[in-house]
Amino acid sequence: MPRLYSYVVRYDSGFAPNPFYGHCSLATCKPDIRKAAQIGDWVVGSGSNERRIKRGGYLVYALRVTGALSFQDYDADPRFAKKKPYRHGSRKQSCGDNIYFRNDADDEWLQRDSFHTTDAGERHPRHVARDTSVNRVLVSDHFVYFGGYGPPIPKKLVDATGRPLCKEGIGRNVFDDPGLIAAFEGWFDALGATGYQDAPYEWRQLRGGGNY
Repeated sequence: MPRLYSYVVRYDSGFAPNPFYGHCSLATCKPDIRKAAQIGDWVVGSGSNERRIKRGGYLVYALRVTGALSFQDYDADPRFAKKKPYRHGSRKQSCGDNIYFRNDADDEWLQRDSFHTTDAGERHPRHVARDTSVNRVLVSDHFVYFGGYGPPIPKKLVDATGRPLCKEGIGRNVFDDPGLIAAFEGWFDALGATGYQDAPYEWRQLRGGGNY
């Protein structure tokens, strides 16, 4: 039976998760989920209730894990080449999450200019250390991404102990209750939507319009 991981997407920028080019990927942040989630598990991200956002309880995205790769394999896989960031391109190009790679000559992680580099586009040691603490990228071609405009997650989606699927605050919840997961899958199917649906919250609400 699959597990379901639930957490709050504090920064919905198109970077983590990255829902573009036919796959939703989680390549940075959330090392605990990237380490533990297996093929067939669900990852559900809900909106932040931070005072500028007030999207707590709404679905940002949900994915069923269909692949897991090392950073090296993610870097080399042609399916994910477009996820390598191009910071001077469109917003979609600038938020690429395929950012970690190594040269053959040494084992030091290198970092492409991205949302996790410094303002000068240089390697950011704190982000490198956290992101690469788990050498694993989760990918999915079975997902829905609504950004800041998803539906409310039904309050009836609770496990056998009454714990709600929708996470509040920092951290993450893990569920292995078959009843809850079956109910969530039924709700997911009833949404009638798959893949990328709308822009990340930050694109429209915090940074204005522009070229996507």
